[in-house]
Amino acid sequence: MVQPEGKTLNINSEIGILKSVMLHRPGTELERITPEHLSEVLFEDIPWLSRMRQEHDSFAGELKSRGVEVLYVEELLKDVFKIDDVRDKILADVLEESETCDKPVKDFLYDFLKEKSVDEFAEFLIGGISKEDIRAFKKEKSLSDFIKEDHYFYINPLPNLYFMRDPAVVIGEGIAIGSMRTPIRKRESLFLRLIYDNHQIFDDIRKEPYYSQDYPYSVEGGDVLVLSEDTLAVGCSQRTGVAGIEMLADRLLKKDTHIKKLLVIQIPKVRAYMHLDTVFTMVDYDKFTIYPGILDRINVITVEKNQTGRLCYKQEKNLETGLKKHLKLDWVSLIPSGGIDPIIAAREQWNDSTNTFAIAPARVMAYGRNEVSNKVLRKNGIDVIELEASELVRGRGGPRCMSMPLYRESI
Repeated sequence: MVQPEGKTLNINSEIGILKSVMLHRPGTELERITPEHLSEVLFEDIPWLSRMRQEHDSFAGELKSRGVEVLYVEELLKDVFKIDDVRDKILADVLEESETCDKPVKDFLYDFLKEKSVDEFAEFLIGGISKEDIRAFKKEKSLSDFIKEDHYFYINPLPNLYFMRDPAVVIGEGIAIGSMRTPIRKRESLFLRLIYDNHQIFDDIRKEPYYSQDYPYSVEGGDVLVLSEDTLAVGCSQRTGVAGIEMLADRLLKKDTHIKKLLVIQIPKVRAYMHLDTVFTMVDYDKFTIYPGILDRINVITVEKNQTGRLCYKQEKNLETGLKKHLKLDWVSLIPSGGIDPIIAAREQWNDSTNTFAIAPARVMAYGRNEVSNKVLRKNGIDVIELEASELVRGRGGPRCMSMPLYRESI
């Protein structure tokens, strides 16, 4: 990947022309979801994998047809798994975090996986390992073979990995690795750290991440919007808490970064709005789409650094005034997803109507099923590229959730 000025990472807005993005094509990990574990793996229903892949391939195809470089996280992982020390380290870390197998099983799995090809190794670490997967190879029984549990994975699958937005976020020319809220997703951010630390595409620009997967407080990428070169919006949500936001602010505002302020947007901590980008996204220089049912339920605080280097906080009157002030705009349009009908708005928000993904100013990708929301966007001058999503939507995430932008042209 060769970008202007030798850069690999450059995200200074939500709307600059997209040049490079990281995705994950849904794989066998989605076929390991069982009804009794839906809530644990953060799904509402069991998806149809072959159809989901068709939809995801169409999404990637739309990006490629517009000149966007698409990198797949699974292929980048395979590249770094070819490095023996890296492979040993990730294997030890993954087995250490497993709570469903005892030491003899971990020892067996270490030897079992160490001998696999790079493709097989990546497949197991993403798709998981069940007791059935190794029954024919494992000769000796241990305690975990006798313990009767309804969870039959030694290594859990990662069905949420296709939501690439959350485990890491590019800010300017740096990266923040997510510290994931739920145990089922922690290996995702470990993978992103592994790629960032070891893949050759980052060799010339690598520096200490602004946030790390091993920090004690959760921060997830779906709650981080790069509004401009110097301003972030950060959601205080079900998945990103106050302590994590303060730690991120401290590292960004006190380091040599372009970020000068964080616009913290507090939203209700409920499943329907698990991240800020499920209710609010940027679609143009001065236009944002928002779920109207959230407008009277949010709280907006600006975080800046004072002259002594301490973080200081200021309550904003509302979201609109905060955006105008900090983005230096005379006018801001908050476009209501679903229009003015509260029932339509709630139904379409549930199906990710506000989770739009800008690929250029006033041009976004959105799920075609949200017909009213897309019509409202078009009436407000936004070009909407509609995507089929009967299966992708089952994981509760839209086009923005599925993408991790690496490089945008500056605006």
